Amino acid sequence: MTENLSQSLPPLPSGARKPLLHRLRMSRVNAWLVAGPSLLIALGVGEYFRRFEGSGPNLICTAAITLALWATLVMATRRALASTILIGAMIAFIAGVAFVKRSLEKMAFHAYDLYFYFPDGRLLAHLWTSHRAFLIAVIAGAFATLAAVIIAWRLEQVRLRRLHAAYLCAICIIVGAAASLEKIERRHTQFYWEDLFVSSFYGSWPETLETLVRGQMMETASAASHRPPLLTMAQQTCAPTQKPPHIILIHEESVFPPAIFPQLNYDKRLDSMFKSFDGRMRRMRVETYGGASWLTEFSVMTGLSSRSFGGIRNFLQTYMVNRLSDTLPQTLSHCGYRNVLFYPMLKSFISSAPFYNSVGIKEIFDAKDQQAPTAFERDRFYFGNALNNLEAHVAASKAPLFTFVETMSTHWPYHVTFFPEEHVPGGGEGVDAEMNEFLRRLWLSKTDLEDMRAQLATRFPKERFLIVHYGDHHPVATRRLLGFAADLESEDVELAPDSPGFITYFAMQGVNFTPRPLPLIDPVDVAYLPALILYAAGLPLPDSDVERLRLMKQCNGRYYDCEDREEILDFHRRLIEAGMLKPR
Repeated sequence: MTENLSQSLPPLPSGARKPLLHRLRMSRVNAWLVAGPSLLIALGVGEYFRRFEGSGPNLICTAAITLALWATLVMATRRALASTILIGAMIAFIAGVAFVKRSLEKMAFHAYDLYFYFPDGRLLAHLWTSHRAFLIAVIAGAFATLAAVIIAWRLEQVRLRRLHAAYLCAICIIVGAAASLEKIERRHTQFYWEDLFVSSFYGSWPETLETLVRGQMMETASAASHRPPLLTMAQQTCAPTQKPPHIILIHEESVFPPAIFPQLNYDKRLDSMFKSFDGRMRRMRVETYGGASWLTEFSVMTGLSSRSFGGIRNFLQTYMVNRLSDTLPQTLSHCGYRNVLFYPMLKSFISSAPFYNSVGIKEIFDAKDQQAPTAFERDRFYFGNALNNLEAHVAASKAPLFTFVETMSTHWPYHVTFFPEEHVPGGGEGVDAEMNEFLRRLWLSKTDLEDMRAQLATRFPKERFLIVHYGDHHPVATRRLLGFAADLESEDVELAPDSPGFITYFAMQGVNFTPRPLPLIDPVDVAYLPALILYAAGLPLPDSDVERLRLMKQCNGRYYDCEDREEILDFHRRLIEAGMLKPR
């Protein structure tokens, strides 16, 4: 009956066919107007991913997430071109911001940056003052994107089906999730020589969301503490009964005591380097292997575990600027010390200068200030600069001096012979070439350290010194000793918390000074080192460091992995309630 009815209807007049044909032609033209620019943008994004976002699972995961975001926008708008413009602009923004941030601070662009920088008017004002051209470019790009989206929105007549977009989004999520299980984790080396800007930014979202849900950057007890409130530094006095010793703190790059590996064949005279004034070698547990020295630096300065901050711990030297008032340098300043740092990198490296300034070290002599010929000078180069500064200080002031020196001679790579003209012991029979070179450099470090101590005694016979040196992490040269392949990257070495790969050392000696007896707990976590330094120097301990030493005994040297973990979390809560820690 339907067929008979349709056959009985009169044909459309010729004049009515023209608007229909015109609409069909315009629909095809509009489809090309949408498909052409969308395809060009997609090809540009794809080529960028191919060149800069790695390969295999990392590339697949990055592409799948991007396509899933596009499909989500299409579900919301049904417009392909407008959605493509927004995704293309987002990729350009991420890559541009990441490139500029790494150029300025040697740090990757993290999702938490969006929460950290933009709500803070002071930080935005700082960005406007220091990096105005960059901010203007970002603002101009945002307006250009908005204009392009508005034009596309008005011209775009083709509408995509939401159901199809939902299917695509689901497929991309499944593919991206599968690829994410196979791809490598974000590596700390991305901060300074790898690109992977977009995938790194995507990978930072889970830890950012975890932080935002938690409400703060670090783990703390949820309830108020049952212990008495901690007194702030302003509520306490530091009045030593006599002039305290000058303190020289030495960050020994990539150094560990060879004695922790009984199978390692080396000259046992090296062991004296790791012994304190009482003849004991003290082991220290750090929180990184083969790199990321800034994690150890953070703990040594603050007395906190970087692991307590979860996935954003690599970025703490940025996020914790001006949020701490309980640091080792701040305590020493409160006791009358002048604080200086001799830094082998540039001040811009991972935002180090703002961090060190904010924790109480106002004077930083970086590689440029020290006129370092190379990035890998012998330890005696930095020691010499520190001793000359000490001499000038003693001549001009009666205040004690805190000198923090970071070294570089034992840093990777180990396929290059460091100071080949120096004939010093390396490894014995059966030691591979990489470890042999490391042991050579370690002997040079031992020689330079002993020379520095001798110079202190002869050049400053009337001054007292506490010398503290520690290893920040293992070199990659120990991976074979830990049971891993010789060619495995340090960031692919997966270690259990109790692995010897996290064990370095700290040692204390006095010159014209006898430090206080040290606790016999061995090993101790790196977060306890600042309190031990203050204790050994004979300084009055602030409330917070009295608590740290109590926790060190209660937790048998553990911090993050303390069996009474609620005690550690309660301590964090008390620091926050006292205003000494602002992890938001």
